[in-house]
Amino acid sequence: MANTNAAATTWNNPNYVGELFLVGQNKTPFLNMIGGLGGGNIWTVNAMQFPMAQPYSLEAASQPAITETDSLTAPTAWTYVRTVDYNTCQIFQKTVSMSYVGMSEFGQVSADGTTGRAFLGDQPVKDEFGFQKAAALKQIAIDVEYTFLVGAYVQATSAAVAAKSRGIITGLTTNTAAAAGGALTSTLIDTILRTMAGNGAEFNNMVIFANAFQKQKFSSIYGYAPEDRNVGGVNIKQIETDFAMMGIVWDPFMPTDTVLIADMSVIQPVFCPVPGKGVLFFEELSKTGAGTSGQIYGQIGLNYGPEEYHGKITGLATS
Repeated sequence: MANTNAAATTWNNPNYVGELFLVGQNKTPFLNMIGGLGGGNIWTVNAMQFPMAQPYSLEAASQPAITETDSLTAPTAWTYVRTVDYNTCQIFQKTVSMSYVGMSEFGQVSADGTTGRAFLGDQPVKDEFGFQKAAALKQIAIDVEYTFLVGAYVQATSAAVAAKSRGIITGLTTNTAAAAGGALTSTLIDTILRTMAGNGAEFNNMVIFANAFQKQKFSSIYGYAPEDRNVGGVNIKQIETDFAMMGIVWDPFMPTDTVLIADMSVIQPVFCPVPGKGVLFFEELSKTGAGTSGQIYGQIGLNYGPEEYHGKITGLATS
């Protein structure tokens, strides 16, 4: 049965017997690695828009040529100019609503469509409203994961304009390598790492994120399977480079044609708390009939620090 955009009843949300499984893309490795929705690495702000970094740069290195005579006069002052990188929190909101009848019949099992008989057995969901709340929170988690990776930035200019947080891949403009439809290769990886090094990346805690297709490419490029009569295959989870040891993580929400190299030491989720309620909370809504409704609400954004610390390869072959 497809999910429905309506309050849960016994008719649009019947009970079944059997072990409970969550199917589809539901892993959130990027979010988990930066602290999750309730971890200790979160940053709270008191405004939706927030600064991430004040980048500045030095001039190209050169050898001064200052004579003794020149040194008697102070040189003209040189100013190193800072800029500021901003991002914004955005609203994540889900409503959970269920009829009293649906809440009451949590132990009942729907009739089999072929025989018309009700199955006998143990229904794994004992609290239907609680199940719906948990599922809505998981939905928010994957929406946050997707947004943190590829979100398009929009700064709200009025109450009618939705603020949208910029994802890390979207925000990377300095350290990029375009594959132009070519396959992932060690040459491309070396190229982007050299670019990052040349632009001042610190390489503190580096992790490579890739979709399933590119993750397999990493194993093909760097893998070496020793001869064995019983075991075959490789699963490359870490590579040694000239600049740092880098973990490789499969993220189902990474674009298939893109590889992200992120310095996790400067990344954290950002929350704009609602006074008296918290950063991500559930609250009951007013009753209008024989049912219960509530909402999960949070104002969440991404601080990915100076974008110059990260890199990406785009336009990779996907087949």
